Amino acid sequence: MELGISGAQRRVDVCVCTFRRPSVVDLLASLAQQQLPATLAMRVIVADNDETPSARETVHRAFADFRIDGVYLHAPARNISIARNACLDAATAPLIAFIDDDEVARADWLACLIAERDASEADIVFGKVNAAYAEDSPGWMRRADLHSTPAPFRGGEIDGGYTCNVLMRRETVADLRFDPAFGRTGGEDTTFFSVLKRKGAKLGYTARAIVTEPVTPTRSSLKWLTTRAYRSGQTYGLVRLRDGDSRLKVVASSLVKMVWCHAATALTLWSPAKWRKNAVRASLHAGVMGAAIGRAPVELYGAVNG
Repeated sequence: MELGISGAQRRVDVCVCTFRRPSVVDLLASLAQQQLPATLAMRVIVADNDETPSARETVHRAFADFRIDGVYLHAPARNISIARNACLDAATAPLIAFIDDDEVARADWLACLIAERDASEADIVFGKVNAAYAEDSPGWMRRADLHSTPAPFRGGEIDGGYTCNVLMRRETVADLRFDPAFGRTGGEDTTFFSVLKRKGAKLGYTARAIVTEPVTPTRSSLKWLTTRAYRSGQTYGLVRLRDGDSRLKVVASSLVKMVWCHAATALTLWSPAKWRKNAVRASLHAGVMGAAIGRAPVELYGAVNG
């Protein structure tokens, strides 16, 4: 057994990257309420990605108010990969978790991630991310539930991954870091876990480790969903090219899927939820094709409350 992974000396560093979001206080409050065994020591690392250390006072106050063993880092600026890498550099525990600054963790979140890691002996375990919609959200939005993060499965196996709910062994990560080239567009986590998978890391998933992400007004639109889907498609397309697929193959396959999704959109106009789901899917495949033909990635990160 690895020292710190199991037994009486277990330690875990929970990493949070933040950028001008007051919601980080709600997240820290939920981390303070984690139901953990006495044998597990949790430390929280918060990396502030703003140009100035705008979150310093807020985070330190939350550490004190909630009695959290925490570390604040200033990791400028407006590039999420820089903040994530600062967390990895500061982490010393054998286990490292990542969670987003606009999420709230259920009280058994971390315990469930660790339990799944123990049971499966996986190097990396992803959890479930549920969207929380406002009471006045449109009905189609609730039914389509496009804001929740889907489980990272493709073709029956885990493919890629995300940092909004994950636990990983620091030994598995080693000296790998998030690519700053994706730090403003997003997709830095997809490429990061893609590399780890190629290196032989064992990936796992549990639906019991739940975090909730409130859907803000700025995200409550079809335009935001299609833009995010297009960016995700660009990332997936770049990963396919890096893994050896030809540009022609990527363009051809994504074009066929995009046309199919547009047809499905037209055929499901009777359902407000279904046609929007198909439209978002079409945007994802358009992003894949865009990556293959060299279109510049869409920059989503760095906007306040984006």
